[in-house]
Amino acid sequence: MKPIHVTDGDFEQQVLQADKPVLVDFWAPWCGPCRAMTPILDELASEFADRLVVAKINVDDHQHQAGLYGVQGIPCLVFFNNGVEVKRQVGSLPLPSVRKIVEEVLASSDGCCGNKTCSPTGCCGGKCNCK
Repeated sequence: MKPIHVTDGDFEQQVLQADKPVLVDFWAPWCGPCRAMTPILDELASEFADRLVVAKINVDDHQHQAGLYGVQGIPCLVFFNNGVEVKRQVGSLPLPSVRKIVEEVLASSDGCCGNKTCSPTGCCGGKCNCK
């Protein structure tokens, strides 16, 4: 599975109304670090296909969303859950680091905050105050 490409026109439907968490890569073709993230995002799109949508939006062609979300540096990975931004990472990272962030976001979206002081398993069913 590959990342989907979104536009200003379909961002709301593809990202904000998605039925699972979405990782949006704000990128541009001239950006070397953005291009370096491509195989990483391809791998994560396949690995987490059942739990996560991976999307890419070209900030040169679709500036409205980048402006709306205050994207000032790229690559900028923005994680959405239920139409709300829940995490942001600016800059290129290696696969293990991005995978760890994805796992944390997915755990949080599953009602698991990962905080062992909240619950022995770190999974509180979304009923904690530790966020």
